[in-house]
Amino acid sequence: MLTSFSTALSGLSAFSTAIDVVGNNLANLNSPGFKQSAVSFHDLVTQSLGAGLGETQVGFGVGRPITLRQFSQGAIQSSAGPLDAAIQGDGFFVVKAPNGSIQYTRGGNLQVDQQGNLVTATGERLQGWASANGNVDTNVPIGDIVVPVGTLKAPLATTNVSVDVNLDAAGTAGPPPTSFSTSLEVYDSLGNAHTVSMSFTRTANANEWTYSFSFPDADVKTPIPPVTGTMTFDGSGHMTAPLVTATAPTLVAAQLKSGASNLTIAWSLFNGTSPRITQYAQTSAVSALTQDGSAAASLTHVGVSDGGKIIAQFSNGTQSIVGQLAMATVRNPESLIAVGNSNFQLSARTALPAIGLPGTGGRGSVIGGAIEGSTVDIAKEFTNLIVFQRGYQANARVITAVDEVSQETINLKR
Repeated sequence: MLTSFSTALSGLSAFSTAIDVVGNNLANLNSPGFKQSAVSFHDLVTQSLGAGLGETQVGFGVGRPITLRQFSQGAIQSSAGPLDAAIQGDGFFVVKAPNGSIQYTRGGNLQVDQQGNLVTATGERLQGWASANGNVDTNVPIGDIVVPVGTLKAPLATTNVSVDVNLDAAGTAGPPPTSFSTSLEVYDSLGNAHTVSMSFTRTANANEWTYSFSFPDADVKTPIPPVTGTMTFDGSGHMTAPLVTATAPTLVAAQLKSGASNLTIAWSLFNGTSPRITQYAQTSAVSALTQDGSAAASLTHVGVSDGGKIIAQFSNGTQSIVGQLAMATVRNPESLIAVGNSNFQLSARTALPAIGLPGTGGRGSVIGGAIEGSTVDIAKEFTNLIVFQRGYQANARVITAVDEVSQETINLKR
């Protein structure tokens, strides 16, 4: 009978722990990336009464419950935070704690600290690959991701331009001859803009036009003669000359008044092997203009895109990749130890994590502008809470009953 006290006390302790677990789950109902814990009960060794052949077995109660972290997928919720990221599938973000230890998390509400490091909401630094000279090398070891806050992007001098244009097949040699012109801005090595012009004039020969590629005289110390030539078209309006193998018309602008380096600009007449210039019976018009230069620009926005890429957007509209988030997979994530802040660290039973790019090697994908919600089911937790409460009350009732029986036994001596 005295065993009943310890048995019931073990039940009180076990259900008290289970209620603590439910309380922790409910407390983290809205914690991003939180994974709920389940309680696993197990009985203690039994005591055989009588001859010891197992006819009568009385247990010694319940052991300390085992908590199992359940790494199921949480709901992906859209977020207004440009640096927020959610994991769809298996894996963890790799972070470095202030004490230098490597930890793992599913919480993706990210931000930038005073030093420009990409960090979690609780200050752990995200690990991955940072940009070096405009390139992200994922073959090197991972490290802190530093966002280039407040930086100025250097200008890029234009080296290639192109114009997609149709020349009116109804044009004549005149007088005056039919002509058409267009222009676009290019940039020198200092980021100054210059306007180059392309003009087309119909000749007396059938399906033939002359072209002129010119640089503004006001922007150079010595005027530069335009680059000229002739282009011809067949009866279907396709350009037959110059050929795709011919050297592209190239304009060299020296002695710029801005003090920038000399500009060498090639005019690409072909998109691969397809001519960019046609001659159809439609009004002459430009359909597309391109050039590969850019002015100096300041950083205006940084965000996480799908795939875990850190994208920087500049004031001139250009974008560049400045970092890449790393992901880790663990074969037995249930063995990880929770260390707070929605982070986990390895235990002695944890398999070695495999670190790589999102979407590779069994790792899940990263969704930018989203947050993975908690996996806590409030209805299920309240149900568990009621069950554990009733279990606690039942074991307390056993202690009361045993106490009453004990008193009756003691009274027998009187």
